[in-house]
Amino acid sequence: MIQTKDKTLFLAWQDKESRRWFPIGRMEHSASSGIYRFQYIRGAVDARDNAGFEPLLEFPKLNEKYESTELFPLLQNRLFPKSRADFRTHLEQLDLPEDADAFDILEVDGGYRATDSFHVFPLLKGQDKQSFVCRFFLHGFRHTTDSAQKRIAKLKAGEELGLAMELTNPETIVGIQIQSKDYEMLGWAPRYLRNDLQAAICNQPGQIQAHVVRLNPEPAPIKQRLLVEIQGAWPEGHVPMSTSRFEPL
Repeated sequence: MIQTKDKTLFLAWQDKESRRWFPIGRMEHSASSGIYRFQYIRGAVDARDNAGFEPLLEFPKLNEKYESTELFPLLQNRLFPKSRADFRTHLEQLDLPEDADAFDILEVDGGYRATDSFHVFPLLKGQDKQSFVCRFFLHGFRHTTDSAQKRIAKLKAGEELGLAMELTNPETIVGIQIQSKDYEMLGWAPRYLRNDLQAAICNQPGQIQAHVVRLNPEPAPIKQRLLVEIQGAWPEGHVPMSTSRFEPL
């Protein structure tokens, strides 16, 4: 059963021309008041100045704080409908219980829609002052080798995985590769985790643990094929997602 607590998600936008992703907004849900909040972050200014991003119709002013007693339509429209007969199957593919709420679902499935250029991801939090656990669906595996595709199809829940820092990624310069234990490069961790995972890898080389949570074969959406969990520890004093682009406007 998922515990009721304050939750935070970020909204990212992709510039279709450059294919570059920008974190642009922060969305919160208060467990005590039930209020939903949205606020733009400095990444939105970066997106505006460098890629022509314009404020959303639902949130037209960059410096405004928005509140609602109901989930914002921007998020509601990204949820898998509970009325569908395969809704329970969808939760199983996300490894979530039946009482999962909207934020629980969005932080795992990313709220992808084929009709726009937005993506939702969770605020990365530690279990205590240094240790952390995070889950995500493997990124980019369609761009790997046929051998990697076949290796992914053979993975089992609980199987150990490895991490490696890639220093020549053509899009992000530094990337975090996900590997099988027999060193098959399977894909990448999400870009939004790159800086914090890099800090953890450098803090404790070889000590970060990763494993398969579940493999969702077809007809599951291709973006939800392999669910991965990582456990590790950051350097003392490290605050995840605290760079200037995540600061509220």
